[in-house]
Amino acid sequence: MQFAYTIVYVADVAASLAFFEQAFGLQRRFLHESGAYGELDTGATALAFVDHATARDSVGRDYVSAAGSEAPLGIEIGLATADVAAAFERAVAAGATPLKAPVTKSWGQTVAYVRCPDGTLVELCTPMG
Repeated sequence: MQFAYTIVYVADVAASLAFFEQAFGLQRRFLHESGAYGELDTGATALAFVDHATARDSVGRDYVSAAGSEAPLGIEIGLATADVAAAFERAVAAGATPLKAPVTKSWGQTVAYVRCPDGTLVELCTPMG
């Protein structure tokens, strides 16, 4: 097995792509002409978004929408950066909800958490090692 991708189910794929571009500086790799599916260029493993109608059709049942949950879902997207404080401020300025300001953990890693407008929980962290 090889980890291939993460797909986030969202109401508006183009809006989520645009937010991740503005908030985190990631580049759009692909947006399907239907607007139902899109990817960001994140390296070997894709970070993608699909609209709810397509996701429900694929899964064959309903699910808990990240944006529809008052609390963040129990999964996060982790983005590594040398400057967590600047990344946190940039994400909040772009419309993310601040959940936890940057703190340095006992093992030396700096981490912060934001919630995106589409409900996705994102950890911003310094690289390990």
